[in-house]
Amino acid sequence: MKREIFGTEHEAFRETVRTFLAKEVLPHYEQWEQDGIVSRAAWLAAGRQGLLGLAVPEEYGGGGNPDYRYSAVLGEEFTRAGVSGLAVGLHNDIIGPYLTSLATDEQKRRWLPGFCTGEIITAIAMTEPGAGSDLQGIRTTADDCGDHWLLNGSKTFISNGILADLVIVVAKTTPEGGAKGLSLLVVERGTEGFERGRNLDKIGQKAQDTAELFFNDVRVPKENLLGDLDGAFGHLMTNLAQERLNIGVAGIAAAENLLEITKQYVREREAFGRPLAKLQHIRFEIAEMATECAVTRAFLDRCIVDHSNGELDAVHASMAKWWASELQKRVADRCLQLHGGYGYMTEYRVAKAFTDGRIQTIYGGTTEIMKEIIGRSLLA
Repeated sequence: MKREIFGTEHEAFRETVRTFLAKEVLPHYEQWEQDGIVSRAAWLAAGRQGLLGLAVPEEYGGGGNPDYRYSAVLGEEFTRAGVSGLAVGLHNDIIGPYLTSLATDEQKRRWLPGFCTGEIITAIAMTEPGAGSDLQGIRTTADDCGDHWLLNGSKTFISNGILADLVIVVAKTTPEGGAKGLSLLVVERGTEGFERGRNLDKIGQKAQDTAELFFNDVRVPKENLLGDLDGAFGHLMTNLAQERLNIGVAGIAAAENLLEITKQYVREREAFGRPLAKLQHIRFEIAEMATECAVTRAFLDRCIVDHSNGELDAVHASMAKWWASELQKRVADRCLQLHGGYGYMTEYRVAKAFTDGRIQTIYGGTTEIMKEIIGRSLLA
């Protein structure tokens, strides 16, 4: 089906992204996967190309364009290229809104220019060893010491954890407040007591530096409070819809790409003296996946348009996230099966997509949490 949500300016941007990937990312990506981390030079190159801070006001060095469709293009092309390590979507679409909507003028002047050039790489530290989706389980504390907060605790599974120059930390500022007693504190690289643990060894997304972070009596200046005191829960809920839509956008793009790769493979691969594509079972598998992708694409494109118009709600974002990420998982598994033994070889794109994409149903809120959000809305 023809997509009608993008204009000529979006497609021109798509070509810019593809050129950037071909020149600055793909030639180095295998090395980055071996290293377990992306070169900082790639972030600087992304900044020079105008791929960072798309929605950041121009006065701070950003693109000044809040149209989410540009972010969707960026997410689709990075997904199709298989380069999950360079977490531009996290930087732009998850952390960016916190800085543009919550930061004071002074904070914006201090952080946003570097955010847009790639000199300041960002992360958000929410998950802890004993607390994932349940914010009430957060144990990291920030004690009010007059002119600063004294931050203590640990976080885990933090994307960009090794490279990050600026980390938004979710911490308990009012112990008796539960989820309503949390605040966002910004910790900058080099702050005494802020330590990074190991670069975690994952089954996929090998080039993405995912780390443990430790805060031992870290003195966070009062001027590094982001947003309202004890307001983190509300701030996090406000921005989760875009994060979940981002995951959905990547999910359907990955499924479509895997389908195209597999269609080509079954046309060329022979069994019993003829191409796999001539076998009815193979054709049925392809037909099922193609139909599921087409239906999902129609829903995701509607969500993209709604979000660009400021109309996407948390429930439909949750639907997009869980459905597209679960579709991605199913398609990856079925496409790997159709590749046979070759699908199990890491040199084949389908094998890498299988392991890289498995996290999609977990981060940003698990599938189970998405269903709970949707179910509560329907049965309230």
